[in-house]
Amino acid sequence: MENISRYANLFIGQLLDIFGFQTEPIVREILTMIILLILWLFFGWLIYTIIERYFMKLAKKTKTKLDDEILKNIKLPLYLFIIVTGFYYTIEPLSFIQPFTDTVALLFVIIEILLATFVVTRIVNVLVSWYHEKQKEKKRDLSDHLIFILRKIIHLIIYLFAFFIILYVFEIDLSGVVVGLGVGGIAIAFALQNILGDVFSAFTIYFDRPFEIGDYITIGSDAGVVKKIGIKSTRIQTLQGEELVVSNHELVNTRIRNFKKMKKRRITFTFGVIYDTPQEKLKKIPDIVKKILSSLNLAELDRVHFKEFGSFSLTFEVVYYIKSKEYSRYMDTQQEINLEIKKAFEKEGIEMAFPTQTVFLKDA
Repeated sequence: MENISRYANLFIGQLLDIFGFQTEPIVREILTMIILLILWLFFGWLIYTIIERYFMKLAKKTKTKLDDEILKNIKLPLYLFIIVTGFYYTIEPLSFIQPFTDTVALLFVIIEILLATFVVTRIVNVLVSWYHEKQKEKKRDLSDHLIFILRKIIHLIIYLFAFFIILYVFEIDLSGVVVGLGVGGIAIAFALQNILGDVFSAFTIYFDRPFEIGDYITIGSDAGVVKKIGIKSTRIQTLQGEELVVSNHELVNTRIRNFKKMKKRRITFTFGVIYDTPQEKLKKIPDIVKKILSSLNLAELDRVHFKEFGSFSLTFEVVYYIKSKEYSRYMDTQQEINLEIKKAFEKEGIEMAFPTQTVFLKDA
């Protein structure tokens, strides 16, 4: 590039001599610089146009929008990179710049590093957004705040690399900087250990997926639907209606029951009939219950038994499975079973028991 600029300077100088323009060397250099800068601008515009008219059209024909977004985000920085490079090689041969060649070269290297960093961060933004959209298509609703923090952490790592490269360009010993950052990082980690614990726990929840937004979970004596998974805490809407805020660190270190993960729910319930019920009718009760449950699509009967002689009733125990993880559908099914049992017992003349006491009075 440097030789091209020098040859261009000589060529334009010869053209000026051929056409009879007698100018000072400094004027020739400035004219050469202007002409070369115009050529670089044209070259940059040409690259920008090729990307806009051809590569963008080709990208639109692909199935994914990832390439479209990457090209959209890099075409302008690429144009600026060409212009900055061209401007450097345009002014570099100027005689009044020669005493400051090293400083100018260093300045342009830093500008190019910053431009490259800017391009990389924009590509990272596109990739993270694309990944977020893909997860939404799979019905994995990730926290926008978590995605935001993830993006910022990646940006910070890129900026640190750029910072180290700039220090290397300035020929600064990096060992002292690394030690200083290490000591400072340890001090910050101790000061923010609780917050950092929640942050790392948020990433543990994200990658391990013990629960997701919309899952019904229980934590100790609390239960509810997960509404938001943040970077520091998770918000749960309880059945009573209030919002429960739990730190991510506590969630990672406690036992969680996730009801949405189960494919079917095991249900046990009991009912009682009075002691005066004849034995013939007692034998009919299991068949009545089996017939009721076999007529329901979501219910799968396990067993029905005359369980025990209760304090005021003859107790039957029913165990069945509901083929749904939704609590509301389970309650709808249980309600239907209860109504059908009541209806069948009324038809058979079987009387349901309720708490009673018999008091015997003895004459003195």
